[in-house]
This record gives sequence, C-alpha cells and structure tokens, in this order.
Amino acid sequence: MKLATLDNGRRDGTLVVVSTDLAHCAPAGDIAPTLQAALDDWQTNEPALRARAEALAAGTAEGIGPFTPARARSPLPRAFQWADGSAYVTHVELVRRARGAELPERFWTDPLMYQGGSDTFLDPGGDIVAVSEEHGIDFEAEIAVITDDVPMGIDPLAARDLIRLVMLVNDVSLRNLIPGELEKGFGFFQSKPSSAFSPVAVTPDALGEAWRDAKLHLPLESILNGECFGRPNAGIDMTFDFGQLIAHAARTRPLCAGTIIGSGTVSNREGEVGSSCLAERRMLETLEHGAPRTPFMCFGDVIRIEMADAQGRSIFGSIENRVVRAGA
Repeated sequence: MKLATLDNGRRDGTLVVVSTDLAHCAPAGDIAPTLQAALDDWQTNEPALRARAEALAAGTAEGIGPFTPARARSPLPRAFQWADGSAYVTHVELVRRARGAELPERFWTDPLMYQGGSDTFLDPGGDIVAVSEEHGIDFEAEIAVITDDVPMGIDPLAARDLIRLVMLVNDVSLRNLIPGELEKGFGFFQSKPSSAFSPVAVTPDALGEAWRDAKLHLPLESILNGECFGRPNAGIDMTFDFGQLIAHAARTRPLCAGTIIGSGTVSNREGEVGSSCLAERRMLETLEHGAPRTPFMCFGDVIRIEMADAQGRSIFGSIENRVVRAGA
C-alpha cells in the first residue's frame, strides 16, 4: 500500500492512497483526515486504507484522479519526532579517517543518532532556502521509516514489527557550521535545516523481497544537476537495521506513533557506486589528492533522489530540491 499527503491549503494536508505505479490516487480523508491521524489508530485505519487501495487498483474507488507529485507534501508535513541515525558506519569511518581521527570501537555496536527539527519539513519538490553558500550546503540521501507507538526498552526484533511505512529523505546539512556546533558539546542545530521526504510512503509488505531483515535492499540514486552522483545499495554495509535504530531511540523513553527514524547517509564500501552526499566524495578526494575537489552546493543547484524497483519503476516518487538564496 502506498500513501501520500496532498496540499489542501491546510498545514497537514489531506491523506490519499496512491496506485502502485504512482499514476493515480483516491481520497482517504473519510478514513483519516491526515497521515498522522491514520497512524494514531493504525489498527483500525490500516484495514480500511488497504480496502481503499484495492478499490483504487480495481478502478472502483470514488474520486479517483491523477496523482500529481507537484501537489504532494512530505507524507508527514510535520512530525512529533524525527530522529536520524548513522547506520552506515563505513561512512562515519571514512569521514573521520579523512580528518585524521580514529573511529571509536563502540561505534560498531552503539548507533549514532541525533534529534532533528520536525516542525517544518520541506515538500518533496520544495526549495532548500539557504542564507549563504559559505555554510557548505550538502544533501544526504537516506531511507526513513515511520513507526507506530513504540514502548520504552523494546527489543530490536520486536521493534521491526512496529515499522508502518518506509520513505526516502534528503537530510540537508550545512557542513561548515557543523564543527563549531559540535565543539560546544550539544550537537547539531543550525547546521541541520529542514529535511525533505519522498512524495509517497510505502508499507513494508509492498516492497516485496527488497524489504528483508528491516533493511531496504535496492540502490538509492542521487542525481546532482542532471548527472548521476551515486547509486549505493541501501541494504549493503548497513551496520544497524531499522529495528536496532528504533530500539536505540526507545532505550530510555517511549516513541509515539508517527515518529520518523532515518538511516543516515547511505554508503557502500565499493567506490564505483558513488556517494549519497558531497561530504563523502570530498573526503575520498582528500584521501586521494590531499584536498577536496568537488564544491558544496551553490544557489541554483538541483538534487534529485529516487529509488526504482527491479523493473526500473519509481517506488516512492522523487525528491527534487533546488538551492535558493534566502530572501531572493
């Protein structure tokens, strides 16, 4: 089942079910007005939403119309919680090695995670509004899941069963602001502006064999200014699966329905597949040449993030964000 949120002039949009090929949608506001409302009582709403999706596939649902990505908001235009992990430890290891820092051994057993801002997500086609190119504007292509209510202290295997939806994310970073914030010892804030999510969120069962062991085993493509930047496989080199990430987030507190958990930048050890962020490529260049050669994003640059199934069909629709100057 595929779900999306369309802009209706209200802050949280309106819920629709989307066809498998992303061509059509049918309203679902009579079942739950928003995706958050659907998640708040998933046990009741999920069967009704599946029935609506089946009616859409059969062409019998009321109000069927074309699915227009330009009208799509992020599936959750705002969320109670957005916590991003760093499940691809090879990426963390590379970044630290390029600046001469060793990777603590515990990073392989204890996930990194930060709590991001969740009050203002970008639309999938929204602009990245930046104050200055000197901030080091970067994209980060990732996978994210949306959970049901999660009890405190949950076991990682049990946490897998509470994953309700899967989507893509562009976790925008301002790289040149990060060192100064980390030096203060309180973590990211100004260096992490609003993130963007894919127009469609998908139930794990709809991903078929690609979803196994709480990982999504497909290439995630990043296209920068029309050229392929990277296609690492999200299921390879993922040290911590989503069950482990959820359990980590819920170690000392429960998580409410609608919590978003991110994978961190998708990264593979195999260099030929490219990278999912500029920082990683710059670090590889530093290791090879002694200094980075690829610049961070400039005003006017466009990043497109998408994932296709084994038949080459888009699963989630695309995230496509252009960098624009604040106040322009």
